[in-house]
Amino acid sequence: MSIKKKKIQKQKHDLDDIIADNSFKSTKLAIKNFNLTDKQKSFAQIAFDKNTKIVFINGPAGSSKTFLAVYCALHMLNANSKYEIKYIRTIVESGERGLGSLPGTVDEKFNPFMIPLYDKLDELIPMSQSKYLETSGIIEALPVNFLRGATWNEKIIIADESQNYSSKELITLLTRIGENTKMFICGDAMQSDIGNKSGFMKIYDLFNNKDSEERGIYCFEFNEEDIMRSEILKYIVHSLKRLDKTNVH
Repeated sequence: MSIKKKKIQKQKHDLDDIIADNSFKSTKLAIKNFNLTDKQKSFAQIAFDKNTKIVFINGPAGSSKTFLAVYCALHMLNANSKYEIKYIRTIVESGERGLGSLPGTVDEKFNPFMIPLYDKLDELIPMSQSKYLETSGIIEALPVNFLRGATWNEKIIIADESQNYSSKELITLLTRIGENTKMFICGDAMQSDIGNKSGFMKIYDLFNNKDSEERGIYCFEFNEEDIMRSEILKYIVHSLKRLDKTNVH
């Protein structure tokens, strides 16, 4: 028996709520039930459609973009054990700093950017299952600038904070898609840290048409009324819309 297989078997033994069968993937994830709004149900219907390939999701902070992408991805993983989930983000703190300017290894540098993923996994499934998905590589997080040359077959891609992707980075992301792969590209046009260098709305608008939908590419928009995080956030987002963006630094 290989060292890797022994390690995986030990991990399964440590997870009390997972049945130690031949494969973890034979055990369904215990995804928590949530009462989705009508708008969220509309999104889920598009996401689960077998003909859907890519969904661009634009919406303000707290409108459940990342939550829904992870929620749908976990249900898809339950339905098809061949899937793997890739969580993609760009390394942006101020719009100027790149991965190479931060101290530590790639994993150490990127770990803080994975907090939204960890938060959503903790909301949706038991911590033991979440940790197994991570340690076994079923869920993997990657910086967008490490994607060139990759081909994604049987993957679910969640590209988060996509308003901080340049057009070139989004093109790199989109052109990785292979067979039996779905992409969720989540962004908030109000919160770009790279200003007019952002390619999110340009690419969003490019595919926001009937011709794209017929090929399985959808654009879905949430607004301030769809904010779930808190009532005060709805007011904050509404007020921020009145700001002249050129005065925001």
